[in-house]
Amino acid sequence: MADAVSPTAAAEEEKVDGVAEEEVVNPWEVSGKIDYDKLIDKFGCQRLDDSLIDRVRRLTSVPPHVFLRRGVFFAHRDFNDILDAYEKGDKFYLYTGRGPSSEALHLGHLIPFMFTKYLQDAFKVPLVIQLTDDEKCMWKNLTVEESQRLARENAKDIIACGFDVSRTFIFSDFDYVGGAFYKNMVKVAKCVTYNKVVGIFGFTGEDHIGKVSFPPVQAVPSFPSSFPHLFTGKENLRCLIPCAIDQDPYFRMTRDVAPRIGYHKPALIESLFFPALQGENGKMSASDPNSAIYVTDSPKEIKDKINKYAFTGGQDTKEKQRLYGANLEVDIPVKYLSFFLDDDEELEHIKKEYGSGRMLTFDVKKRLIEVLTELVERHRRARAAVTDEMVDAFMAVRPLPNMFN
Repeated sequence: MADAVSPTAAAEEEKVDGVAEEEVVNPWEVSGKIDYDKLIDKFGCQRLDDSLIDRVRRLTSVPPHVFLRRGVFFAHRDFNDILDAYEKGDKFYLYTGRGPSSEALHLGHLIPFMFTKYLQDAFKVPLVIQLTDDEKCMWKNLTVEESQRLARENAKDIIACGFDVSRTFIFSDFDYVGGAFYKNMVKVAKCVTYNKVVGIFGFTGEDHIGKVSFPPVQAVPSFPSSFPHLFTGKENLRCLIPCAIDQDPYFRMTRDVAPRIGYHKPALIESLFFPALQGENGKMSASDPNSAIYVTDSPKEIKDKINKYAFTGGQDTKEKQRLYGANLEVDIPVKYLSFFLDDDEELEHIKKEYGSGRMLTFDVKKRLIEVLTELVERHRRARAAVTDEMVDAFMAVRPLPNMFN
């Protein structure tokens, strides 16, 4: 799944060591110090507030996910409308995706799937997961065959997150696009001018036409009629898309088109970026293995990466740390614990002790190593249990008769 935003709409300059560093958020790059309040203002989405989180708790009778409690998923479009419909007894479906460009996922890649599993379980709704192997073939200069292979490998990591096969349909674009799906692509394409798509995605005269034609492919899973084997007779079903905020412009385009071709606008719930080990300038990058913790990393690799590369806000000596404490705003170990340490009380204790100087950087990194090692080992065991037959089952074009039960 592509991550998209207008380069012209999302460029800001930050001064770093006296040098202007540009904030870049576009379909293929996220870098610089991200100002999320400015992104919300530019995109026109809304901040996810406590009233919506409390409403999720009330409607589902399930405790809010740590990503909701901690503001990892922090912005939305029309999430309140989804909850209104659900409260009246109307169901919805979930749509998210993955652009398969690497053999293994890093922790940042897992975040939307971990959260989507929570939503699927809490609301008891169906889910479609798009593997944009066609998009990665065009952008990453991969062969068709390699893109398809990576899609199946990534599907195993996705399935390992624990999705319910009776409510989940995973599809690759190369395999599935056609029929009703393609009809919706053509409807969307006719509603978006060339100037509009250039303005949204920043395409230039040097980009091949495959890139210009791709946005409708990612748009139409938002429409239930794209999946006649699932939603025939349910064409009025609403769609909720959990994604990172850099994907928002794809769905701004989709939301603009949807009423013109007879569909509800998809709703979105959007996350922060997961920062690189080296600091908050951007997010983890598959091109730099030392910027990320991968689900294939051994316990030793996790320990070495955190100890060597994790940027810290602690002081450079024990004496100074005891005296001045740590700057939690820039400390990556604390930020990672905010994502993955479930215990709210323990997290607050660490922040208080570390910020005051009563806890050392070594101790915080040690706790993070424990948390991430457990997470990665648990995922590794789950993935090892995923067979090719299981992938085939999730990707089979079939009805999901109990998808709302």
